[in-house]
Formats: sequence, C-alpha cells, structure tokens
Amino acid sequence: MLKTGMKAFIETTTKYWTGEVEDFDFDYIVLKKAAWIPDTGRLSDCFTTGECAEVEPYPDNVMVRVKIDQIVNVTDWPFPLPRTRK
Repeated sequence: MLKTGMKAFIETTTKYWTGEVEDFDFDYIVLKKAAWIPDTGRLSDCFTTGECAEVEPYPDNVMVRVKIDQIVNVTDWPFPLPRTRK
C-alpha cells in the first residue's frame, strides 16, 4: 500500500527510483530525497543489502514527480535511502 512517508523503490518502464513518498495522486508520486538508479546490479543483491551498482541522487530540496502511468511496481525500501553518487 502506498502512503506518504514510506521509503520506496519504484520501477518504471524505463528507470528505477528510490525516495521518500511526499505526496501522490492519480497522476504522480512525488518523492523527496530521490535518486535515479541507473543500475541496480543483481536485483536480489540490491534488495538483500540495500546497495545499488549506480546511484544518481537529486539534491534534498528537489522534488521528483514520477508519472503513475509509467510505473511497473512500487516496493517498500527497508534500507537507508541512497544519497551518495556512485
């Protein structure tokens, strides 16, 4: 279930994102402390360790809006949000 304040890993048709859900509606999920994840490495390792092969974080004061109709799935992210470029 999607809710504000949750840390999420979002898979879209073209990209992966992590972030904290700030808001959502029928068109967008708004993330703060967001990062684009160009490469997860082995996905099962990513979800076991919380480490991704590549991370491109946005500045903390930038909100990222992910279009709902591009989302494949949303998963709880039980790790600290990735905030360091890698």
